[in-house]
Amino acid sequence: MHEILEIETSKPLSIAEKQRTDVLRVNEIFYSIQGEGSRAGEPCVFVRMTGCGLRCTYCDTEYAFFEGEDQPIGETIAKVASYNCTLVELTGGEPLEQEGVYSLIDELLQRDFEIMIETGGHIDISRVDRRVKRIVDLKTPSSGMMKRNRYENIEHLTMHDEVKFVIGSREDYEWSRAQVWKFDLDKRAGTVLFSAVYDGLSLSDLAASILEDHLPVKLQTQLHKLIWPEILRGV
Repeated sequence: MHEILEIETSKPLSIAEKQRTDVLRVNEIFYSIQGEGSRAGEPCVFVRMTGCGLRCTYCDTEYAFFEGEDQPIGETIAKVASYNCTLVELTGGEPLEQEGVYSLIDELLQRDFEIMIETGGHIDISRVDRRVKRIVDLKTPSSGMMKRNRYENIEHLTMHDEVKFVIGSREDYEWSRAQVWKFDLDKRAGTVLFSAVYDGLSLSDLAASILEDHLPVKLQTQLHKLIWPEILRGV
């Protein structure tokens, strides 16, 4: 079902390595069922990149902070193409921390792949081609990373994009609700996602709050964790 790259290095990316345009440090490439967002349930190829400047309390991919192998862009594209699937998600870690991601996006678009990119929301998204579905986090209070939110990104959203809130408490919910109202997010992005922290806030409580407040959002579960609850990587 999936292929996990052998770990070649566990050192942080240097500034020079982040600035490479023809090489990426990749944690894993795998073929699975998309578990989140508006394309949930569809087959998808995932390219998980190494490195992230955030340290969210609920992070479930800490292994991607440092683990990965350097890979020329052409090799990454070949591995993606080998799965014979046109839907591709670039994730991490934080994919926008590596300059080479823009070269990868250009090459994939030229080959008619549908691309999604999942970003923590602390880096400028305006450089990402608007044909790419940009899934942008707004970090909630319990993440510990709320101060890193780049609110300027909201101005760059289109109806092709998605905004995601990961909610672990009532405080998180109320804060997220306030941002939806303040920025009219449902009119700026095609989908606004409210996702409960896995094994944290109950889905039933989150659903009840959304219904009570008549919020124009989509309740999100992590479908891959329901399908493969014991598998932590490659799904």
